[in-house]
Amino acid sequence: MTEHEQLLTLVAAKARTVRPWGRPSLPEPIDAAALVRAEAALGFELPPLLADLYLRIADGGFGPEYGLLPLLDSPPSDEPAAVVQYLANRESGREDPDWPWPEGVLPISHWGCGMYACVDCRSPEATVVLFEPNPGDPALAWYVDAPSLSHWLRSWVEGTGWYEEENEGVDLAPWTDVRIPAKPAPAS
Repeated sequence: MTEHEQLLTLVAAKARTVRPWGRPSLPEPIDAAALVRAEAALGFELPPLLADLYLRIADGGFGPEYGLLPLLDSPPSDEPAAVVQYLANRESGREDPDWPWPEGVLPISHWGCGMYACVDCRSPEATVVLFEPNPGDPALAWYVDAPSLSHWLRSWVEGTGWYEEENEGVDLAPWTDVRIPAKPAPAS
């Protein structure tokens, strides 16, 4: 069994027993056609591990805190699906260039208060980044949540994520790969 398969097995086992907000059951996994539609709407492919979470475990509803967002259709909660959220964030960034949303950075889990765990689908490791807009400065809104999606999932399965009570106060490193345009210097 590959490391990828082992991780999917561990995530599936935890997803069956621990669901955010006491949801009674997991949504059904998506089918291959839904993945194709999602990737067409996004304009990029999902990393293989992320695609397998949706294809083989469930269409969201499991994972840290509020759990993974549904990918494309039928949100299990009041949260918009990941594709819908990504497209809205990209459009919002075009309308407000001070808060651009990076291309290929898919929100996958809502943390509340406008914060999202996101996968950088452009990176080979599928880096998971935290979008935290509450400081009010786009240059200070992005942090590395985990160096890879597999690391992020293992942290959830093992209970070692920064969001766990015993890890309170852990500082996340700024995400330096984000491309935020520099603001012009004030006129003197």
